[in-house]
Amino acid sequence: MSKEETIASSHNRTASEEQVSQSPEELLVGPDSAITPVLSVIMPTLNEEDGIAECIEMVKRGISKIGVTTEIIISDSSTDRTPEIAREMGAIVVEPDKPGYGYAYRYAFDHARGEYIVIGDADTTYDFEDIPRLLEEVTHNDADMVMGSRLEGEIKSGAMPPLHQYIGNPLLTKFLNTFYGAGVSDAHSGFRIIEREALENLELKTSGMEFASEMIMEAGARDMKIEEVPITYHEREGDATLDSFEDGWRHVKFMLVNAPGYLFSIPAMILTGIGLLVMTLAYFSIPIGGVNVGLHSMIAGSLLAISGYQVGSLGVFATVAGNPIKKSQQPVMGWLLKRLQLEHAATLGLLVFIGGAAYASFLFIQWVTSGFTQLPLLMDDIVAFTAIVLGVQTVFSSFFMSAIAE
Repeated sequence: MSKEETIASSHNRTASEEQVSQSPEELLVGPDSAITPVLSVIMPTLNEEDGIAECIEMVKRGISKIGVTTEIIISDSSTDRTPEIAREMGAIVVEPDKPGYGYAYRYAFDHARGEYIVIGDADTTYDFEDIPRLLEEVTHNDADMVMGSRLEGEIKSGAMPPLHQYIGNPLLTKFLNTFYGAGVSDAHSGFRIIEREALENLELKTSGMEFASEMIMEAGARDMKIEEVPITYHEREGDATLDSFEDGWRHVKFMLVNAPGYLFSIPAMILTGIGLLVMTLAYFSIPIGGVNVGLHSMIAGSLLAISGYQVGSLGVFATVAGNPIKKSQQPVMGWLLKRLQLEHAATLGLLVFIGGAAYASFLFIQWVTSGFTQLPLLMDDIVAFTAIVLGVQTVFSSFFMSAIAE
């Protein structure tokens, strides 16, 4: 059954039934009902007694506009009256056996029966009367997931701290779009609707606030179609539970760890490239803007090249051992991961080491035959010892990579 047919089937009534519209209560589906709901609206709650009633009322008003059967699932970890209020209003209350914002959603997903899953916070910041608009987008525009965009819509005065509105959310959204190709304007909006089939294809694992990022990262990495609808963001009821800096850092860290191509590969190529360039300019006395780079530049170039190589090795290890959401798209990293085997890497490292050691031995012999009076040029020493270090790193890194790959 297509998306449109699913929604249309929920409207099918006899002529006599069409004369009497269903009330929101009649559209709500309980946990033991034989009716499979079209929508599952999920809200995680932690002491939201000030806003839960209004949120459920908004859901009821929203679904009454389109007449689709709906279950409201409250994933609750409260110590106040939130679960009692929710049950009294016809919602299904489940109690996660572990803490965490992300885990509350994942736990509720296992209990949801709807073909479309709506998620949103129970603090009155999101207007659930907009559910029909999001559902329209996902059913008629072939979207896998639709998000309510606060930054493209309206943010009421006092609803969002300026730090979040003008710096935090735009910056995190930029990271997600750059790293994962999400193409959204407000990646951390918590008001979303997603097809059940699409949701089941996402490998969601996080338990904390970074769940919001993980959902977009997974969808972007799988080339799912994400659309947005401008929404109005309202001031919350009750006390905020978000820690701006701690939760923001968790988002950034999670994004970087799961995108080794950006965290490791690009810095590695930049450091190594600059290092080798500086070493070449210094060794052959090639001036830059009329200024000759010398011994100190040679030393700096060597350190940059070795550091860059080490960062690149860590990127390979992270990709092989960590199974990140976003596989590296860098040509060099991709080639290494697909083609380079232990024997190849170890052989390459051994050849580099032998080359460096042979050159160092040649310089040492020259010094001995001179009666220990003519020291080799430091430039030559640096080249030889840089090759030795890189060779040793390559040999042992290849064995380590082989060990963690198994």
